[in-house]
Amino acid sequence: MADSHHPLASHHLPSFITAPGETDVLMIVMAVILAVSVLGFGILFFRLHTLPERMAHRSHKLQFEIVAVLGLLALFTHIHLFWVAGLLLALIDIPDFGGSLNRIAGSTEKLAGLGPGKGAVELPNDNLAHIEPDEAPSAPKIAPARKSLAHA
Repeated sequence: MADSHHPLASHHLPSFITAPGETDVLMIVMAVILAVSVLGFGILFFRLHTLPERMAHRSHKLQFEIVAVLGLLALFTHIHLFWVAGLLLALIDIPDFGGSLNRIAGSTEKLAGLGPGKGAVELPNDNLAHIEPDEAPSAPKIAPARKSLAHA
């Protein structure tokens, strides 16, 4: 009974057609190939997607965080412009303005006769809340310079 075919069926069956009750080897092989392909494509997608983040990892902390946020926005919104912007930001080396600005601030404090770091003054915000418009403080008066910079 195992070799009985329908009378109208072809006498030669391809090798991928299995008899009833036997294991379908082609289906198992294709399931394994499909699982490996989906896993491989997912790994490739996420490696490509995190490329700007890995490139910006060597740069400044703020730049790295911006690139990371752009990458997450691109991942969850499917707007590829965020990914492109993150890639371009990761490729650009933003110059460090902090060192130059700190030197300028230090020189200005030295010219003003203040100690290092004494130029930053914190003003409490609660004093500004009680000022009425007609009681606004007047402009501060500028004291005359102690010595001329031309003679220094």
